[in-house]
Amino acid sequence: MRLKLVTATSLLALCLVTTAQGVEINQNGADALKGNLTKLLPEDLAKSGLITVNPAGTRYEIIYDLAKLLSKADPSKFTINGLTPFSTFATPLDSGLWNIEGDNKFDVSGHFKGPDEKPTDFSYSIASLVYAGVFDPAISYLRSSTATAKDIKLTSKSETEEVSASIASMDQKLSSTDSAGGNGRIDIVGSGSASTFVEQVSGAQMPPVEIRADSIDVEAKINALPAKQIREMVFFILDHADEKELSPENSAKVKGILKESFPLLASFSETIGVNNLTVSTQMGNGGVKQFGYNVAMDGPSDAMRFGFGMNAHDISLDSPLMPPSYSTFMPTGFDLQLAVPNLDFASFGDALMAMDFKENAPEASGEEMGKKLFRDGRVTVEFPKISAKSNVYDIDVTGKIEGRVDTEKDYSMEATILARDLDKTIAAVQELAKTDPDLNQVSFGIMMVKGFAKTDADGRSRWDISISRDGAISVNGQVVKEADGPDQDQGLVPDPEQEPDQGEDAVPAPPQQP
Repeated sequence: MRLKLVTATSLLALCLVTTAQGVEINQNGADALKGNLTKLLPEDLAKSGLITVNPAGTRYEIIYDLAKLLSKADPSKFTINGLTPFSTFATPLDSGLWNIEGDNKFDVSGHFKGPDEKPTDFSYSIASLVYAGVFDPAISYLRSSTATAKDIKLTSKSETEEVSASIASMDQKLSSTDSAGGNGRIDIVGSGSASTFVEQVSGAQMPPVEIRADSIDVEAKINALPAKQIREMVFFILDHADEKELSPENSAKVKGILKESFPLLASFSETIGVNNLTVSTQMGNGGVKQFGYNVAMDGPSDAMRFGFGMNAHDISLDSPLMPPSYSTFMPTGFDLQLAVPNLDFASFGDALMAMDFKENAPEASGEEMGKKLFRDGRVTVEFPKISAKSNVYDIDVTGKIEGRVDTEKDYSMEATILARDLDKTIAAVQELAKTDPDLNQVSFGIMMVKGFAKTDADGRSRWDISISRDGAISVNGQVVKEADGPDQDQGLVPDPEQEPDQGEDAVPAPPQQP
């Protein structure tokens, strides 16, 4: 508990500073600032020298001595060396804001024993960490910041595993502005990059693995984040973390904070790009020239859309585990984009307000909250783009699946599949079948599927597939399976007392795909 409290307080150090209150730098101001920074600390830690504040010309020097946190640690179970004090400088401005800056370096090492009593040695170093920003006490957050770190190294070694990682440099930028709706909400834009990432892993039961990337780039945006309410919630949690059960007054207070914070955001997006990613092992090497990841959420609070995706270009694999005859089927690129629309966070928030925050609250309350996310219990999964490409195939899939959260049987699907140069794919499979006769069936199956296809203007083969809730299946308007009869299971939940061996399957067989 103490460690969690101290960690949270350290991370939010300046959040307790309510105003700059003038620009005169003196010992009284330093003492007041220290009082704010140690307000939530246990009394013994507050007096231990963990945080010291001194006047330093036109600014205050805030010194953090994290070694004080470990003064009572058992040296046989945890030891750390090189954890020297580091400084952050804070300058109060006439506007009420604070300039924050620092220039530090770290080089620590030590060991610890886990629950199994096995020792692990570790080290962590940053040759240079330079940062600067403008802190706004009104929102307890930064209005702007930049940070640069150089020569970052991390090692960990135990009896069974050894890990080392390094990054040549990292850069970060952040800015926040007041949201149009006000009420302490802010819009945040951030970006970051890392260069020359290297990680090496080896162990007694595994051969060495090395992962490298020339660069990693990250961009993120958040609109209408309730910064003021988040601050209030964090401090409430810190104040009441030791309580097993909230009083009615405190329960009402936390619900009030939550109610004011909903919706938690208007939109969110994040993209991560990795360039020249390689993985090297004794069994072979692989890599991708560009790998991307993205996640986004936007829309009104009663119909938000969550999207997720990843893509890769110029994939390569050089391994004896991959027979040369199969290498042409290895995808050289893929793109996967999925989305879940119509998430009802407004109803979710209402359910949260009605939830009992006592320790013994029934789990059903949480389950009911989850169901509120999906209107009328129905869920839709969209796939705007699923594609894969190699030297012998080029496939694109789009569509959506609709179903219910309480059953896997009541569903429908609409999908479009596009394939370029299908004859080339068939020829490649037939060639491979000369050494693997079982693939003749695959070749025959692809030719059958081709018979259902239409040809688009660009020459691609096209299949528009529809699966109805009643079990009917059609391809390009041609019915390939009729709807289930009235005596067939159409998604109803079976009687738990019914025996499954009454001449009927316990679970109906899935519809045959064309």
